[in-house]
Amino acid sequence: MFRHVSAPARFFSQVPNEIIRHPRLSSDAVRLLTWQLSLPAEAEESLSRTARRAGIGKVAFLRAKGQLKDEGYVHEWREQVERGRWCTRQLVSNVPLVREEAIRLAGGGADESVQVVPTGGVPAAGAPVGRSVGRLPDETPVGNTRQPGAEVDAVLAEGRRVIDALPQLDPRLRVPRGMFAELSVLAAEWVVRGHTAEGVWREVSRQLPRPGTGIHRPGGLLRYVLRQVPPVAVPPAPRPEPRVARMRECAGERHVQVWLFRPVGDEELCAECRRERAAESESESELVPGVESVAVRGASAVRAALRGEWEWGSGPGARACSEQPEGGAA
Repeated sequence: MFRHVSAPARFFSQVPNEIIRHPRLSSDAVRLLTWQLSLPAEAEESLSRTARRAGIGKVAFLRAKGQLKDEGYVHEWREQVERGRWCTRQLVSNVPLVREEAIRLAGGGADESVQVVPTGGVPAAGAPVGRSVGRLPDETPVGNTRQPGAEVDAVLAEGRRVIDALPQLDPRLRVPRGMFAELSVLAAEWVVRGHTAEGVWREVSRQLPRPGTGIHRPGGLLRYVLRQVPPVAVPPAPRPEPRVARMRECAGERHVQVWLFRPVGDEELCAECRRERAAESESESELVPGVESVAVRGASAVRAALRGEWEWGSGPGARACSEQPEGGAA
């Protein structure tokens, strides 16, 4: 093994080998610690801010922060400052420290028993009242209360289940047991982003080499695949029904080509054909105007003759009929 190292002249940090080769610190924990140690002394950057800048997810950050606190590289405490407010202090070290050493290095400000004396201000108006928050509940809650860390444990358990089932997906994916914790955190990131276990397995199968090809380092391959978390695929919206699907061909004979219309009910003719057919029906039912007038006048004359009120016209035959005596001829 050949190695070539060039000593940097500027922009470098001195990190002990104990941190880089620590057997109980994950890669995210080492990166988080070295990033914090490389910052200037006056920098006020929290661990969560460093995790976001380093691209470390929420679950991986909580796991890495817990490892650093267990090994003594990170200490944090809550401290009461002016005006009774509380803040969280964090201390990062390149060597493991116990709590007493961390308190002494912080200047004694980390002692939780120290209380700040209230400042002399103008008191609020009105009589003193009891505390509105912070008291015990009046009644005992029914059932199991929700624990803050239950969701994180459930997500990590789901990630572990995904990793445990990978050898059943492909026998070549048998990883060392020492990598299960790291791969479970990466798989949990997929679950947090909204992916299902089947979706993770499907993505892993898609990126595997063809069958028959050996995988020399399945743990490294899975680490590479699981670090790239794609967005959750959104199902496509259903396509709207085309307008032609609800149209019907007109059965009339007036069209020279196919004529489509949108029916309201079960009609088979378009609006133009229905109007044309209605007009033809009305014309067939009507009589000729001249015949109708003769029939009307004839009916009126018959009714008048029966009543004896008919007056003949001014012709000679009509006058002779009116001068003829009763009971004899002229």
